[in-house]
Amino acid sequence: MNPRILIAGIGNVFLGDDGFGVETVRALAAHPLPDGVEVVDFGVRGVHLAYQLLDGYDTLVLVDATARGGEPGTLYLIEAEAEAGRGAGAGAGAGAGAGAASPGAPAASPGEGPVLDGHHMSPDTVLALLGTLCAGTGATPPRRTLVLGCEPARVEEGIGLSAPVAAAVPRAVRMALDLLDPPAPDEAGAPRRELRRTP
Repeated sequence: MNPRILIAGIGNVFLGDDGFGVETVRALAAHPLPDGVEVVDFGVRGVHLAYQLLDGYDTLVLVDATARGGEPGTLYLIEAEAEAGRGAGAGAGAGAGAGAASPGAPAASPGEGPVLDGHHMSPDTVLALLGTLCAGTGATPPRRTLVLGCEPARVEEGIGLSAPVAAAVPRAVRMALDLLDPPAPDEAGAPRRELRRTP
């Protein structure tokens, strides 16, 4: 039985490059995918994402604009657990992106659970909500969580990606496909990656 994998595009298409995740999963959905892989555009519906994860997935890949200080269009592949272990979130996000609270989003008081604001759901908030839901229902969270992020150039109001982020979308699709198709080992046992062509 194939492992269940959910690739979730998140972000706000009305905030420029924050629409990176949405655009990437739309492009990815045009490719044939292995059994057990679901690609879903969640947009700003982070609460829906958290509830869908209760259905049981082995791996979650969050695709989002992720501000980490690189050049616009830089792609990141982040192990959420490794980042959390270093005291950071799943990434430092932009808009509805990973890690940072959005301007105007209410803050949680000490000891409170995640603040639910459907238009400002970062990956950190989604994962915190999922933890709360799993504790209450006995469900199991994904064994592995990755963030496939892209450094934004701008996240002001407006529709459409900047040129460097738009150019990163096909590369992000290739990265996602490579995650689903690990490299075959060569004769010496080392991983060998074959080139994958994407239209």
